[in-house]
Amino acid sequence: MSNKKTEELETIRNHIEKSQLSDEEKSNSYKHIEEWFAEDKAFGTLYEKLAEISPAVEGLLSELGLI
Repeated sequence: MSNKKTEELETIRNHIEKSQLSDEEKSNSYKHIEEWFAEDKAFGTLYEKLAEISPAVEGLLSELGLI
């Protein structure tokens, strides 16, 4: 994970920790955020692999609104 994304994740965790949420809600929030970051990382890896195959992939993904 890039430094910027790591910093963003830490900022989000800090805000969740300081929130008025219950411990269970905080735990669920952490899990969801970590899942989203994992999905984002997986999409980035997929995009890189597809871009290696064909430069046209960026245009297609852009048209689909995915990037």
